[in-house]
Amino acid sequence: MTTALGEKIKSLIRMNGPLSVTDYFALCLADPEFGYYRTREPFGTAGDFITAPEISQLFGEMIGVFIVHAWQRHGLPAPVRLAEVGPGRGTMMSDMLRVIARLAPDLYRDSSVHLVETSERLRGIQRQTLEAHVEKIAWHDSFDEVPPGFVLVVANELFDAIPIRQFVKTGSRFLERMVSLGLDDELIFTTGVATLDPAQLPEGAAQQPDGAIFEFAPARRAVMTAMCERLKIEGGTALIIDYGHIATGFGDTLQALKAHDYDPPLASPGIADLTSHVDFEDLARTALAAGVTVNGCLRQGDFLFGLGLKDRAEALGRSKDEATQQEIVEAVQRLAGAGEGRMGELFKVLAVSSPAVALAPFRNV
Repeated sequence: MTTALGEKIKSLIRMNGPLSVTDYFALCLADPEFGYYRTREPFGTAGDFITAPEISQLFGEMIGVFIVHAWQRHGLPAPVRLAEVGPGRGTMMSDMLRVIARLAPDLYRDSSVHLVETSERLRGIQRQTLEAHVEKIAWHDSFDEVPPGFVLVVANELFDAIPIRQFVKTGSRFLERMVSLGLDDELIFTTGVATLDPAQLPEGAAQQPDGAIFEFAPARRAVMTAMCERLKIEGGTALIIDYGHIATGFGDTLQALKAHDYDPPLASPGIADLTSHVDFEDLARTALAAGVTVNGCLRQGDFLFGLGLKDRAEALGRSKDEATQQEIVEAVQRLAGAGEGRMGELFKVLAVSSPAVALAPFRNV
């Protein structure tokens, strides 16, 4: 099977030679003509994947509880910039604002909401979802545009969609992984000539077998650095939620999702979502290098249960019929449980702050 973007990529390779994985990744998601986020409706049951806020209101409500707690620990500052980078359909922000208005009316009153969203189509959906709060909301093309002031930032499933570079162990070196054309004119992986600086590799690189893959994400570091520099100047907390690993390691996590199922990464450019797992240790190192405090990194299940997910789910199910109660139980399992199809272990939550504050349920300041 071929796609319009696949044909465009093949033409680019014929003209200019193989593409790096990071360029292929970027084209698949953001090509102005055929990129996935330009042309598809990725979210929900009719899309290619379902994000945590779409599973249950419980997720956004727990994030709202955390935001109120962070605001209190920072000393109830006013005014507050409440920012979400990559807000999807606006579902999570809607659930957050409902909880914030109930638990901390002063925070709701003194906050302006800043949605960093480049898609006009998604901005339209967000306007509808957040209609009740629209007078508080401003949209921005980049995080740099959020006005100065104390800021509380949330980014759910943002970093997995930022392109990575991949390097393949070849003898004593790690060579950049490329996308090229095979004998039958199909897209294939190959290696280029660029090598990775050994200083970027974790311990144990020399013991890895030939063909081992290391993923390096300078673009993710740049986004993390921008967030942290803002926190250092103006004060605030950022909460980052995504699937990935707590410790830096080796392995190929590049994956494509189409119609809620895995698809080979080179099979359907432009019509499948392309992502890779987030290296949370690298994000934490980046934050420390930028001079902010890393509060900690938890599995999503531990984070949600630590904030009171069980109690909130019980309250939500009280006096509801049996079918609704069962839906709530299943939503809790999907958001916080372990195992196939559940997010509790695979997804991680990282919080960083400036100045240093103690934030539950994280254990270190």
